[in-house]
Amino acid sequence: MADAAVEFLLENLKQLLVYNIKLIGAVKSEVEELYSDLKVFKAFLKDSTGKRQNHEVLKELVNQIRDVVYEAEDTVEAFVCQAAEHKARNYIEKAFHILDYPAELRKSVKTIENIRQRVRKIYENKLFGFEALQNREGSTRGAKEKKAPIVEEHDVVGFQDEANNLIILLNEGSEELEVTSIIGMPGLGKTTLARMIFRDSRIEYEFYNRAWVFVSQEYSRREVILNILSQFGKPTNEMSTKDDESLADELRKLLERGKYLIVLDDVWSEEVCNDLKVAFHANRSRSRILLTSRIENVALSANLNRGAYKLRFLTPDESWTLLQRKAVGSKKCDEELTKHGMIIAKECEGLPLAIVVIGGILLQKGRDSNSWERVSKSVHTYLTTDKEQRMNKFIELSFNHLPYHLKSCFLYFGMFPEDSQIPVWKLVRIWIAEGFIQYNEGMSLEDTAEEYLDDLVNMNLVMVGDWTSNGKVKTCHIHDMLHVFCKNQAKQESLFQEIKDLDQVSSSSSSIPSLEKCRRLCIHSNVLNYISSKPCGPRVRSFLCFSSEETILPREQISSIPDAFKLLRVLDSKPIRFQIFPKDLCQLVHLRYLVLTINSHVIPPNFSKLWNIQTLVIETESRNLNIQADIWEMIHLRHLKTNASTTLPPPRKKTQRNKEDLRTLSTISPKSCTEDVFARVPNLKKLGIRGRLAEVLDDKGGSSLFDSVGKLDCLENLKLWNDVYPQTPSEGKLLSFPQIYKFPPNLKKLTLEGTLLNWKHMSTLGMLESLEILKLKENAFKGDWWEPKDGGFGVLKVLHIGRTDLVTWKASSHHFPRLRSLYLEHCRKLQEVPSSFADVSSLQLMHLHCTTESAATSAKEIQLAKRTAQHSEMKLTIYPPDHDKSSGNNFLSSRSY
Repeated sequence: MADAAVEFLLENLKQLLVYNIKLIGAVKSEVEELYSDLKVFKAFLKDSTGKRQNHEVLKELVNQIRDVVYEAEDTVEAFVCQAAEHKARNYIEKAFHILDYPAELRKSVKTIENIRQRVRKIYENKLFGFEALQNREGSTRGAKEKKAPIVEEHDVVGFQDEANNLIILLNEGSEELEVTSIIGMPGLGKTTLARMIFRDSRIEYEFYNRAWVFVSQEYSRREVILNILSQFGKPTNEMSTKDDESLADELRKLLERGKYLIVLDDVWSEEVCNDLKVAFHANRSRSRILLTSRIENVALSANLNRGAYKLRFLTPDESWTLLQRKAVGSKKCDEELTKHGMIIAKECEGLPLAIVVIGGILLQKGRDSNSWERVSKSVHTYLTTDKEQRMNKFIELSFNHLPYHLKSCFLYFGMFPEDSQIPVWKLVRIWIAEGFIQYNEGMSLEDTAEEYLDDLVNMNLVMVGDWTSNGKVKTCHIHDMLHVFCKNQAKQESLFQEIKDLDQVSSSSSSIPSLEKCRRLCIHSNVLNYISSKPCGPRVRSFLCFSSEETILPREQISSIPDAFKLLRVLDSKPIRFQIFPKDLCQLVHLRYLVLTINSHVIPPNFSKLWNIQTLVIETESRNLNIQADIWEMIHLRHLKTNASTTLPPPRKKTQRNKEDLRTLSTISPKSCTEDVFARVPNLKKLGIRGRLAEVLDDKGGSSLFDSVGKLDCLENLKLWNDVYPQTPSEGKLLSFPQIYKFPPNLKKLTLEGTLLNWKHMSTLGMLESLEILKLKENAFKGDWWEPKDGGFGVLKVLHIGRTDLVTWKASSHHFPRLRSLYLEHCRKLQEVPSSFADVSSLQLMHLHCTTESAATSAKEIQLAKRTAQHSEMKLTIYPPDHDKSSGNNFLSSRSY
């Protein structure tokens, strides 16, 4: 963490000197000298990474650097807060503070000088550290060739027979509810095997209703039940006030309607099954529970009549096969690499996670035989008699081999709840706000962060949960053993502190953890109890709330968070609903990432004091949001994301610069779609417009407001939502649609909703040369006939058609030559899917939800035709017409073929 701390502080000081020189003018020279002194640490930390673990002198020096950098950061940022507060005072208030502000100023200058003296002293010791470093053998690391992800989770080794046996076991047996358990030590692959089974087409076919729940050691009956309910389409917001017994009764009533499969992953206690028995309805419909655990007694208590399925270790041949896949992919190893690789595989003693982790190390080494030999010689040093301890050693070995810029990013996964699927959009922007992402010439911060994530995936430390339509990682997570390692290592590094299990805290409770030195805080439960305890974290920079239930913050506590944590730079308070906008929030001038849930429909003018904001996410119950704050003065703003139709303040033409860094504006009102606004955001990549779209699209004298959208050369993602509430959708029908030359030239993804366009306008969309993803959501098009024109949709990969009255769809394979995925939802009148789709060789997925029986039959015929023609296999999923997941009134029912 010292590496990231130095990087962030140097960049922070640089930004202050460039953009806020007036604010720190009184200590400008001291800050400049501190900046110069701290720069010498950067090279030392980079050169010493990977060599500190076995070198006590280096470890001590790094700890000293971390401490002094944290102190410097605290001093400078606290002064900036004081200066900003003083600047905002009126004349009378400044006169009142005429003595104490200069005193604080002198105190800051003295503290900075003391820090500089400590820096110089550490620098002298650093020289000794370099001498010691040069006398030891150290591995040098150059830039490694970047590789694409090698193998996905379903492509595993050694589990095929086990998976087949368990699938047969689940599909057969008695009519009664049965529990099947998979047990084995950590890292053996229990979750991987269970996920293979869960996603297998034979299971999807037999069990229309499936849910996956991660239980973990910190078991919460309430959270498990809510999780299952949410996966079966039952809304959870209205249940937040219900007690556990009522929720269990809700689940029981839901499950009694049909056959189901529920996976309980990583169960630690026998009480789990006892707790949930009342909720899991035994409906004599051959329902099943699949349970994974590292404890055999848990499996026995779940089902006394059926022994647990004990997962075996991999054979030497399987171990070597898995190691090759993780280290070199599909390429074959030469004789020398094979010799070293088989030694490594044998040393892992058949433990899949150990093999995967070591494979990540080898991936960094490339195909260099000497590097593989060094790894083979070091593996045995991590062997202990206890296999779980050995696994921890393997993880530690892999962590020590990480490049220094990836270590903080990896440890940050420990902040998130165990086994949670983390949205990459969120993760990337928090990394940036935390200062973990270094500027890379020619790349945006977001692209660099995604590259960091790809590296961690390639090194087999991070697993992909889901992919986006265009093939990027959408969600990710880490193995539970890696999660434990991250938390333990983060504790040593003073990275973050976790708050949970505070059911009955009070302001005087001794159970409240001390936050005196804490720099990051993650809250997993009982948020209101914790805030009510009046915590104080003078050094806390990040406050992340991961509670599974929404908490309404009482008005008297509306300022609790900004009062307690004045130096925050990351605040994710999504589960906490503020009844009114917290005015004191505007004092948090260091905020870079903010997620806020409010009942208010106005963001006040003084919000623009948060000049450091990079990512702003606002969720409100209102359909409209009015931002009165001057966002054009928020010089670092990169992403503005709201769920309401948002009105922006008009830019002042002469006094404001362009927002070169702004990448996301979603979602803004038609009123804000002006030429002045779009001229200010030349590098915008994502834009959402919600409201009466006629104001934007209708031609007036040959031009429209949409003309300015077409000039956004960098725009890749556009959503147009025609929301005319309180009028009916039909009253807001569009009379015209932009011609092809008015669309942004590099548009890759387009989403339309409520536009009620005629299908003839699809010919315009078909001519968008870069369009890869087209989502036609509810009532995007209206009409019973669609026949695409030739020459369109040349690069389209994903087509999603939502609720529509389309009856006849006439299309040939050459209309969609590169289509990979087709989604049809609520197309209740569509007679058939065009049979020529069988000739689209790239088509891999077809998903039908609430369509006609004839459309479902035609989709099956297409799948059969593709299989017969020996094209690549196409997965087909069909949800019957009588199911509406969004309503929560019917039990989930589907067929996968």
